[in-house]
Amino acid sequence: MMSVREIHDQKTIAREMFVQRAAHANAEASAGALRGATICSTKSRRDYTLESTGDERGEAADASLLPVTRVDANLMRVLRQLEVIAKRQAPRIAFKAKGSIQLLDLADIVAVQAEGNYVSLRPRTNPHLVHESLSTMAEKLKPYGFIRIHRSVIVNISAVEEIQPLPTGEYRLRVKGGKQYLVTRTYKHNLRDLAQLWVGSERLCG
Repeated sequence: MMSVREIHDQKTIAREMFVQRAAHANAEASAGALRGATICSTKSRRDYTLESTGDERGEAADASLLPVTRVDANLMRVLRQLEVIAKRQAPRIAFKAKGSIQLLDLADIVAVQAEGNYVSLRPRTNPHLVHESLSTMAEKLKPYGFIRIHRSVIVNISAVEEIQPLPTGEYRLRVKGGKQYLVTRTYKHNLRDLAQLWVGSERLCG
């Protein structure tokens, strides 16, 4: 089963191929139109022959576009299929709240914070309280891109927008929506998971 990241990468590649094919088709169509215009502007006693040649070239240009059209249709079909798969496989969390089982997309959760014997699932809107320990939540959410940054806080790595080193050896994270969280020295090594590639910051989070 493909991961959400793999699905996203395939969708991006398919879109790029579609744009390139479309640009190629437009270029071919423009070239065919220019060739036809040149033939018509240089009519002579061989008008019929030239016009026939122009038609043939036009037909050849049109024929060359047919495979591109078929490929574009295939790309569109692949994109639609990937959209369906992405919706079907997008990870969700089920939790009990207010006497019912509620479902929430994990991508919508910015952070998870301990509150006594509960944890608070924090999307950008209203938080949800769940009777669970933060340690258990950290283990359950780790495969889905969540890291622990504090004894009482877990964050969604895709929601982190900025890391600020502090003189104390700790760090401050800013997540989507503007909220900030402290990263203690105990958990600063987890910051390495925030990005797949680090450039000019080898010593950061070391």
